[in-house]
Amino acid sequence: MSDTSPATHVIAYRAAEQLLDANDPRGALKLLDPLISAYPENTSARLLRARAFFLGAQLRNAELEFQLILEREPDNAYAHFALARTLQRAARGDEALRHFRLAAALDPKPDYLAAARFDEEH
Repeated sequence: MSDTSPATHVIAYRAAEQLLDANDPRGALKLLDPLISAYPENTSARLLRARAFFLGAQLRNAELEFQLILEREPDNAYAHFALARTLQRAARGDEALRHFRLAAALDPKPDYLAAARFDEEH
C-alpha cells in the first residue's frame, strides 16, 4: 500500500515536473499516468500530463487533456493558452486564436495578450 500513498504521489508529481524541465516528457508520463488513475480529478496532474503530451509532440493527446481540463474549469486561462499553442502547432490557427483570446480575456498577461492579437482584424 505504501507505493500508492498520497506522499508517494506527491513525490511522483514533483519528479514528473523535474523530468519535464529536463525535456523528458515520456519519463514524466510514466510517472503521471498512475497518479491520474488514482486521482482523476487532480487538475494539476492533468495539466502536467497535457504539457508532457505537448512536449512529446503527442498533439491529439495534449488537445484532449487540455479540453478535459477546460470542461471542468472553463475559466482556466493557462489551459486555454496551452490548448491554443497545441492547436497552433497542429496547424489549426483559427481554433487556436479563439483560445488565445479566451486566455487573454481571462488573464491579461503580456504573452497571452500578444498571442491573442486583439489589434488585428480577424
